[in-house]
Amino acid sequence: MIIPHDMIEPETLKSLIEEFVSREGTDNGYDETLSKRVAQVLSRLKSGEMVIVFDQESQTPNILHKDVAKQILRELDA
Repeated sequence: MIIPHDMIEPETLKSLIEEFVSREGTDNGYDETLSKRVAQVLSRLKSGEMVIVFDQESQTPNILHKDVAKQILRELDA
């Protein structure tokens, strides 16, 4: 299920994005600060390039590129 980013409380959304951008650890090849990476992901969520997907089975949210999310949802519907 895709959850619109603007339906999530701002602090919760910020925490979700922070977890997402730091998930790969600190050795991810990015030189930007955490706040800049959070801003980049938020911008991509606002533009629709990325979406928040909630997996009901595991009860966990994730941030994915919109094309990846659509593919996963198609596979689940098949």
